[in-house]
Amino acid sequence: MKNKPIHIAGDEELLQEIVSQVQEKIEFNAQWVQRVLLMKFILFSSVISIGYAGIFYFSLSAYALLSYLLFGIASLLFAFNFSHDLAHDTVFQSRKLNNFFFNVIYSLMGAHGYAWKERHIQAHHIAPNVDQIDPDLQILWIFRMCPSSPHLPIHRFQHFYATFIYAFYSLFWIFVKDPIVLFSGKSKSWKHHLSFWAGKLLYLAYMLVIPISFSEQSTWIILTAFLCLHLIQSLFLAFTFLITHHVEETSYPSSNEDLVIQMSWVKNQITSSNDFYPFSRTANFIFGGFNNHIAHHLFPQTPHLYYPEISKIIYNILEKHGIKPSQTTFVGGISSHLRFMYVLGNQPSQRAM
Repeated sequence: MKNKPIHIAGDEELLQEIVSQVQEKIEFNAQWVQRVLLMKFILFSSVISIGYAGIFYFSLSAYALLSYLLFGIASLLFAFNFSHDLAHDTVFQSRKLNNFFFNVIYSLMGAHGYAWKERHIQAHHIAPNVDQIDPDLQILWIFRMCPSSPHLPIHRFQHFYATFIYAFYSLFWIFVKDPIVLFSGKSKSWKHHLSFWAGKLLYLAYMLVIPISFSEQSTWIILTAFLCLHLIQSLFLAFTFLITHHVEETSYPSSNEDLVIQMSWVKNQITSSNDFYPFSRTANFIFGGFNNHIAHHLFPQTPHLYYPEISKIIYNILEKHGIKPSQTTFVGGISSHLRFMYVLGNQPSQRAM
C-alpha cells in the first residue's frame, strides 16, 4: 500500500507506552482550554487593535510605523496561536466552525488557507521529511532541503542567500504561491475563486488602501511600513517553520518505488521533528505549540496548551529507550538550519538510481 510506513513491533510498543502515559498523567479539561484560548484571543486582539488604531492616531511617521509593525507582528502571533489548532479541529467541537475561522484568520494574513491545510493534514503529517510525499520539501528549486533531492551547482551557496530570500517569504506566499496553486491542478469552483479573491482584496484594503486613505501618513510611509512588516514577518515565519524539521539532527526517511516509508510511523514523527524550548509555557504561549513539534506530530488533535506537559512525558520515555530527540534553542535552531543548508549544498544527491 502506498504512503504507508513499515511496521516495527518495538516501535508500536513505544507509541503505545507514550499514548498510555499521556492518557494517565494528563488531565484533559475542555473548559480550561476554552478559558485560556479566550484569554489569549482577548490579549492578542487588544494588541492588534491598539496597533492598528495607532496608525491613524499618530501624526509622527515614526510612531505610525511602529504602530503598524506592532499590529502586524501581533497579528502573526495571533495566527500562530489559533490557525494551526483550528486546522487540526482542536478549538471548537464543530469541524465547520474550525474550518470557517481557520480560513478567516488565513485571509486576514493575506494567505489562502485551503491548499495549505490540505497539504499539511493529508501529506505532511503522514510522512514528514519523506521525499516525494511531504509537500513541504517541494520548495523553490534554488533550495535543497532533502538529501535525496537533486543537487545543483547553485546549492553550494544556499547557506549565503537563504536568509535574504526567506525575508520575502510571506510576500511570495500571498502574491505568487497562492495564485499558482489556484490555477494549477484541477479547476476550482466559483465559491473557491470567490473566497480566494475576496480574501486578497480584504487584505489589501485594510493593510494598504484604508491606511493610505484615512491616516495622516504619506503613501510611501505606508508602503515602507508594509514592506518592513513583511520582512520581519517573513524571517520569523520562515525560520519558525524551517527549524521544526530542517536542522542538522533531524532525519529524512527514505521510501521505496511504491512510496512505502522505510521507517515506522512513530519514529518518522519523532526523528524528523525538532523542538525548541519544549517544556517552556512562555514559548508555548508565544509560538502556539510550534516549539513542541514532536508532541504536535504525535498528538496533532490535542490543543497546543498541553504540549509542554506532554513533551516532558515523551522525553522521559525516549530517554529510557535510549532515543535522543532533536532539540535546539530558537537562535540555535536558525544556526543549525543554516549549517544544514551548507552541508546539503555541498553534498551529492543520495537518491537511489
